[in-house]
Formats: sequence, structure tokens, C-alpha cells
Amino acid sequence: MSHYILEVQKLSKTYYSNQKALTVLHEISFGIAPGDTFAIVGPSGSGKTTLLGLCAGLDSPTTGSVMLNGQPLEAMSEDARARLRNRDVGFVFQNFQLLPTLTALENVMVPMELKGMKHIRQRAMELLGKVGLADRHDHYPAQLSGGEQQRVSIARAFANEPKILFADEPTGNLDEATSGKIQQLLFYLNRETGATLVVVTHDLELAQRTQRIIRLKGGMVVSQSN
Repeated sequence: MSHYILEVQKLSKTYYSNQKALTVLHEISFGIAPGDTFAIVGPSGSGKTTLLGLCAGLDSPTTGSVMLNGQPLEAMSEDARARLRNRDVGFVFQNFQLLPTLTALENVMVPMELKGMKHIRQRAMELLGKVGLADRHDHYPAQLSGGEQQRVSIARAFANEPKILFADEPTGNLDEATSGKIQQLLFYLNRETGATLVVVTHDLELAQRTQRIIRLKGGMVVSQSN
């Protein structure tokens, strides 16, 4: 049994178009222990978001393997991977991806409804309280600032009590002051819940707050630091 929550072995991804092959990731390997914080950095086009998608089972590798919470993703059907994500994974995206027709509270409740959890309204309000938005629970995304929307999306990401949280450029659309608050919130919830945090970011200040950083360039790992 692996002692990693996420273990990636010789992961490669190649896209084919008009008989041309484009390899965007080449033999990436690493492991992340439960509760750790981990950053993936690199220039645009280096394969960061592709790697995140493969780690979360949103896409399948060309070669190599991903073990997520002890489950080999490449051996699972798409439905089984979706169930695993619903049970064990949280996501935070650069563009928030809140449902515009639902209030902040209803957005946070969605993952709990999908998981069949109980007392979801009360728990959603508690999470909004943790991100400082209990008083905005009945506002729709369009009525919230970018920073507030990202705080709602963080509350939603932790709603299903994930074992691992994938954050793709979580501060990418935010000003410096708001970005700092979002960073603090992610690390606070990582410590409080024990959820592993995996961040893709251009923000080196954010990356340096994590326990480990891997740097990608041209789809390859060029350095790892602890």
C-alpha cells in the first residue's frame, strides 16, 4: 500500500493532430504524502494544467500511471473516476466556475448534495463563515467581487471534505492584496482539514509557501525542491 495520497509514475501525454504528434508531458514522476502542500510551476505551455488534469483523473495519460488515494486511475472507467473525484477531490479554478443562477450558499451546497451528505445547509453556512462570507450567503456570483467569488469557490471545494484539493492558478485573476488573502485561506484550510493541497501557479510567492515545488519546462521536470 502506497503511503502517498497521489503517486505519479512516468506520466506522459501526447496529442495527435493531422498525423502530427505533440508530447506535452514526458515521463513525470513524483509522490505527495497526505496533508502536504505541493506546487507545480513553469512557464505557459509547460504542461502544468495538463498534469493537474491527469492527476485528478479529468484526462487519461498516453503512458504512465496515477494512483489517487490508493486507486489506479488508468484502470477505472470514466464513471468510477467521477465518483472518486466526488468523494475525495476538491477543485479551485482561476475563473471561479461558480453556477451563476445559484446563491453563494447554494453553490457551496452542490458538492454535498451530490455526495448525499446530511445537514448540508448548516455545514455550507459554517464553511462560508470560515471564508468570511456568511453575511453574503444569499448573494449571486454577479453580486460578488472576484475575491469574494474565489472565497465561495474555496468553501465549495472543501464542502465534500476532500482528501486532496487541486487549485489551478487560484490567484491568477486577483489583485495582490486579494491574492494574499486567498493564499492564507488555502493554507489555513489545508492545516485545519488535513486535505493535501496541490497548486498550479505562476505566482512564485504562492509556490514558495508550499512544502515542495516541481518546475516544468517543455513538459519535463527540470527541478524539484523541498
